[in-house]
Amino acid sequence: MAGTSSNIPTEIRSDEGIVSTEASLASAASSPVTSAAISAIQSPTSASVAGKCHISHSAQTKRKLFMYAEPDIEDYGNLLSTGKKSRADDTLLHTFRNRRGLSVTDVTHTEWCDMKMEFSLYFNESKNSETIKAGVDRHVQLRQEVLSPVKVKVKSLEDDMAVKLVNFINGVNQLLSEELTRELPIVSFAFAQGIWMVGKIDEVRMPKEESGHKPILVETKTRFHDTVPSEPQKRNGRIQLMCYKYLWDNLVAHANHDFPSKQLFDYFELNPQHALSEDLRAVCADFEISALTLEDVVMCYQNTCKKLSPAHDQLVLKYESQKDRSVLDEEKVKYNEGWIKSQIQNCLEFWLGQREASYVAEEEQWKCGFCNFRSECPAYTDTESESGEYFSFDSSSE
Repeated sequence: MAGTSSNIPTEIRSDEGIVSTEASLASAASSPVTSAAISAIQSPTSASVAGKCHISHSAQTKRKLFMYAEPDIEDYGNLLSTGKKSRADDTLLHTFRNRRGLSVTDVTHTEWCDMKMEFSLYFNESKNSETIKAGVDRHVQLRQEVLSPVKVKVKSLEDDMAVKLVNFINGVNQLLSEELTRELPIVSFAFAQGIWMVGKIDEVRMPKEESGHKPILVETKTRFHDTVPSEPQKRNGRIQLMCYKYLWDNLVAHANHDFPSKQLFDYFELNPQHALSEDLRAVCADFEISALTLEDVVMCYQNTCKKLSPAHDQLVLKYESQKDRSVLDEEKVKYNEGWIKSQIQNCLEFWLGQREASYVAEEEQWKCGFCNFRSECPAYTDTESESGEYFSFDSSSE
């Protein structure tokens, strides 16, 4: 699975000390949802798609990107309420991710430590470390290289979903024309249980001469200390990357038939006929995306997925120094569908209440020394003197 050299182009310069873009940028934007940013370099040619969705491309130097925070329950109040009474058997997924979907970051945090994930759901966790700030700052810098933020107000969860999907549409346009895009949001279904997952891919490259027209998924993390990451850290990064490919390939596989649009609306409890906010309609019109309702945007999303091929089986996981951006380690990760499905399934069993939260393995108890909840955890013993590891973890979730 691992390697230190790669024939795949990976000119990524990102800065997160084991903090993924999907995670750290969401943390930076954890304020109430009042704005968004959309980015897309669009190709010189014009393409039309079925239904009401017509997308044309004009040459630009940057893609516009909606930048916005996930809605807090306090911000949307009853919008997040299903009207159902709380049940004693409500699962963690229903209680904490209702109408939001399980994020890829949720999967990686659960794999790192079930107990830490459970604690973080019930108690606030401070994420204002210098390491996290450095990672966020670096990704903002990376974003500005290819993306141009544009703020827009969103007034509903339907608008919130539309922002994600329009960002994906424009990101794919940029990828197809410029062979590179960053911060690409993805919304896809995971398993037969009907679970939907969300994520934000750090970087996607498609150099046609090397990739065979298959997108290459790249994750760049930064480290506060100039040390090679431990095997558990690398394993966590592999899970993140493979989750992205798994979700990507699911979208592509179902784009030309049985696209589960109804399941999308049902799972997130969204009204497909909900009229987009005035700001969103204006943005769509500006990009010649004919979309007045959420259903129109989903149709565009499906048709955009039809343009794509499955992601490359070779994934790239890169670690940078926060001090000078030098590459500390670069790993070529071979996709293993059976393995990642088992990892996601194990995560879902926790979120669906099919198993209790477990503690970290004995050989990985050094993780406890860096956990904000260690004083509350019955499994914690002082392992600080047992490990010389320097650790910085993903900073947030979508």
